[in-house]
Amino acid sequence: MSVHKNVKRVTTHTLQAMKNTNEKISMLTSYDFSLAKIVDAAGIDIILVGDSASNVMAGHETTLPITLDQMIYHGSSVVRAVDRCLVVVDLPFGSYQGNSRAALDASIRIMKETGAHAVKLEGGAEIRESVTRILTAGIPVMGHLGLTPQSIYKFGTYTVRAKEEEEAAKLVADAKMLEEIGCFAVVLEKIPSKLAKQVAESISIPVIGIGAGHDVDGQVLVLHDMLGITSEFSPRFLRRYANLYDDIKGAVESYIQDVRSIDFPNENEQY
Repeated sequence: MSVHKNVKRVTTHTLQAMKNTNEKISMLTSYDFSLAKIVDAAGIDIILVGDSASNVMAGHETTLPITLDQMIYHGSSVVRAVDRCLVVVDLPFGSYQGNSRAALDASIRIMKETGAHAVKLEGGAEIRESVTRILTAGIPVMGHLGLTPQSIYKFGTYTVRAKEEEEAAKLVADAKMLEEIGCFAVVLEKIPSKLAKQVAESISIPVIGIGAGHDVDGQVLVLHDMLGITSEFSPRFLRRYANLYDDIKGAVESYIQDVRSIDFPNENEQY
């Protein structure tokens, strides 16, 4: 029997066993109770409470504005909905860069106030001290390399990362470093598939890809993108599994029409 079907709760140990037996890991974002309940019931392995909430929930252009308090709000909403999957919460921009004590304090708040199971940080060697300090407190850490959206103003663009040899070599070294210091998994975002395959084969912890090809250990997408709730974002790596923008808009238009024509409520819908 497959590893993930044989567990009542997905843990970091489950994910490692899945990599060891070549079972692919599925991961999606969620930010609220109602949708997280559906995603968990469907059998997802990991829910990421992503700082992408800054974009899809709050309408910001980047992930930078979202605060620690807001991440805790979204994280606690998701955890209350979940019975089975592992819940990972992003540390927001400014809560861990350059200050390992602040990183630990932020991670402790997330774990205590949301009930989540792990945190995720963007970056490699430059955040080693923060990652190490969080791990010493017994808090599981997921890494994130490649395109790191919190650094968008440094990159200046959301294009594919690590196409040049020097950046690719640093990415491989950073992935090995994150494994070595104790991260349980690494996300690789928007990098060449050959490089992602090289990383997945060179480290023993699970590698989750987004725009990183199929030779990694699992995949992650933003829920609102794959459900077609957002319509303006269409990168090559995104597959839309539904078109909820049109479905929801059509339902609202029907409701408006029924209210205006006094078709709703009918005799059976009133007391």
